[in-house]
Amino acid sequence: MKVAGIGFRAAATDADLQAALALTGVQVDALASIAEKAAAPAMQDLARSTGLPVISLQEQDIAGEQTLTCSPRIKARFGTGSLAEAAALAGARHGVPGARSRLLAPRVVTADGLATAAIAERLEP
Repeated sequence: MKVAGIGFRAAATDADLQAALALTGVQVDALASIAEKAAAPAMQDLARSTGLPVISLQEQDIAGEQTLTCSPRIKARFGTGSLAEAAALAGARHGVPGARSRLLAPRVVTADGLATAAIAERLEP
């Protein structure tokens, strides 16, 4: 299972999220982000337009997740270097006790800086 972790600013639109997802160049089975962002209109629009389910994560699900990239702002707020990478990794393991995950595509950022995406896949236990 391949999961796209999505991070974005409040001003981001569905088009921004689609652009971030497109930058990864990977087809995915689901989208993931923290609960606040998973419920946001832009994420729900993305889910509708792609036909993909959204995995809603709690902040503690991503805290401490080891990521390839690091934003000091995200590190201070969420305890992980990249919201997109951490959400992808945690989302890929979601609901499967003992599963592991690995990044397939590290965080990419849209040209306007409003959205990020990263891709992870589940490795079965």
